[in-house]
Amino acid sequence: MQMDDLLAASQIVTFEAMVVRRCQREPLAYIVGQRAFWNHSFHTDPRALIPRPETEHLIEAVLAHFPNHDQALQFCDVATGSGCIAISLALEYPQARLVATDLSPAALALARENAELLGVAARVDLRCGDLFAPLTGEYFDAIISNPPYVAAQEMAALAPELAFEPQMALTDHDDGLTLLRRLLADAGDYLKPGGYLMVETGSCGLPQPSASIQLVEAIHDLAGLQRVGVYRLVNRNVSDCF
Repeated sequence: MQMDDLLAASQIVTFEAMVVRRCQREPLAYIVGQRAFWNHSFHTDPRALIPRPETEHLIEAVLAHFPNHDQALQFCDVATGSGCIAISLALEYPQARLVATDLSPAALALARENAELLGVAARVDLRCGDLFAPLTGEYFDAIISNPPYVAAQEMAALAPELAFEPQMALTDHDDGLTLLRRLLADAGDYLKPGGYLMVETGSCGLPQPSASIQLVEAIHDLAGLQRVGVYRLVNRNVSDCF
């Protein structure tokens, strides 16, 4: 629509600098400073992973299992990064309360900026700590997480763009299942009766369920790759949660 407009000298300089950065394989989302996720645009920079379409399967899973958007639900987003999961859920469920945890103070600062930008900062409680460590005596309808799941042996084959993103958010430096196993082992202590744990995964697969928390759904992407595991708590004393 603006093919005939002339660029100012400053615009040309800015554009050429962006081209240089892209030629060095810096991700486009970092260069332009934003990335679309679900129905909104999120600020992006190297403090956190870039939101990806694969992670939207987690949002779809929550919507499928909690169709009433007016419920006063309690959700927890573990390893929140940019905050895209917690913030998207806060926007989908206007009565819900969100707790989002991350080990990186820098990532939480970015998540806070995004929460303020999209008007949900009052309902997204951001806490710094390892997985469930910042939670005390709280129980949730669902715990959602996109943890580091790239195995150490997979790192060398990743696209060069991934080198610009925080490595602690990509890999567990092991078989990819370390954080997923911990989530599955401990989630039952923070879920309401019948509550859900929903996790993103990759080629590492999913941990084996236990007697108290069982796999109820495995979601695959359009390429047929397993992307999300939905687990449900099936063994908890109701009186423990209130």
